[in-house]
Amino acid sequence: MLRTLPLFVALVALLALPTSAARAQQVGTATGLPVPRYVSLKTDRVNLREGPSKDHATTWVFQRAGLPVEITAEFETWRKVRDSEGSEGWVLHSLLSGRRTALVAPWKKNENFKIFAKASESSDLAATLQSGVIGNIRSCDSGWCLIDGDGFKGYIKQSNLWGVYPGEKVE
Repeated sequence: MLRTLPLFVALVALLALPTSAARAQQVGTATGLPVPRYVSLKTDRVNLREGPSKDHATTWVFQRAGLPVEITAEFETWRKVRDSEGSEGWVLHSLLSGRRTALVAPWKKNENFKIFAKASESSDLAATLQSGVIGNIRSCDSGWCLIDGDGFKGYIKQSNLWGVYPGEKVE
């Protein structure tokens, strides 16, 4: 019995650890919505602040409406966000939109990516987009996302987008 006690204690401790699924189901204290989650910038000028108030210094100014950002925390009317380059700071919630957008492979500078008429690489080519282009996400399923924007609409591999989680289904 004494030899099995450490094993039992270790098993109980292991079961008490949160699973990745449990962490993924965390919700914001202000909204009750999932955290983390993707949203987009509502306007062309959004101040990124050091902390959750206008008393905190502005560290960066986003100047691209529709840019996707990831909400990583909430505090009252403030949201902590991260951009595709990893910059983090606090933004007033009224400057964010629930509209889902994505950046085409921002980690692959100056490369082109094909979008297709259907969710298949053997489908007709719908357009070619350069890395960094913003697209509106219309849906994602089975590793493909339907995106559109100024002058394009088609399917792109989900793995080529920043603004949607791997395997995430968007309807």
